[in-house]
Amino acid sequence: MRLRIPALDPSTLEPRTGSNYPDPFRARVLPREKRALGDALGLTKVGVNLTTLMPGKESALRHWHRLEDELIYMVEGEVVLRTDAGEQVLRAGDCAGFPAGKEDGHQLVNRSSAPARYLEISNRHPADSSEYPEEDLAYRKDAEGRPFFTRKDGTRC
Repeated sequence: MRLRIPALDPSTLEPRTGSNYPDPFRARVLPREKRALGDALGLTKVGVNLTTLMPGKESALRHWHRLEDELIYMVEGEVVLRTDAGEQVLRAGDCAGFPAGKEDGHQLVNRSSAPARYLEISNRHPADSSEYPEEDLAYRKDAEGRPFFTRKDGTRC
């Protein structure tokens, strides 16, 4: 029997497989798959993605959010969590949280030989921006809410 809203089978959702990172950063995260569970369920204040990260890939560049809280919950496999404090392995059942405005960049790296799956949960702040402490990169939104990347001096990428 097929599920109907407010329930769904995540495997029925078309995954997003691209990245809006500019070159040369895009290759560090692709391929990966994100299934937008929150969007599919009509959530407007909470974002939820079921992400599959392939071996050897990074979830994102190491970053922190100015206005969004973020939580990661491991569903399957293992990843290495990188923060200012160093590295630690997260496995299925583990979670990590990143408070808005805390200037401690985070990143997941799949150093295993198998895909890893995790939930990404955030509060979808419309004016959020991100900083990338290890790269000459920043994430911003324009007056209409469209995202774009700049260098740290403000010039667009």
